[in-house]
Amino acid sequence: MPTTTVEAPPTKPLLILIAGPYRSGTGDDPALLEANRRRLEEAAWPIFHRGHVPMIGEWVALPVLRGGGGDGPAHPLAEQVMYPTAQRLLQHCDGVLRLPGASRGADQDVALAEGLGLPVYRDVEQIPFAVPPAP
Repeated sequence: MPTTTVEAPPTKPLLILIAGPYRSGTGDDPALLEANRRRLEEAAWPIFHRGHVPMIGEWVALPVLRGGGGDGPAHPLAEQVMYPTAQRLLQHCDGVLRLPGASRGADQDVALAEGLGLPVYRDVEQIPFAVPPAP
């Protein structure tokens, strides 16, 4: 008789990278970039509510880019900062939430996460609630 393995809920908060369109399809229009950033951030609360720490690569990459003299994702330095930051960040993450929409960067995040053996969630409802440790 086959056995079914049920994964236990995590007992510590997971660091979940939210991956989805940011620059894709915007033509670097600031209003469209802002709308995409807001969509990414809308997923942050449900992850936090489940007991985890949400992370968006742009939260890290954009300040790094500015520190290097870049003024936004269309700056020539962005190619050296945006994706590499996400790749480095993923080394510290416990999973990825892939939001809908075409995005080369988000697809790269998913491929790297899968290569690292990290779970890739397609819906926030797939992310398990964290169980607080017993006192």
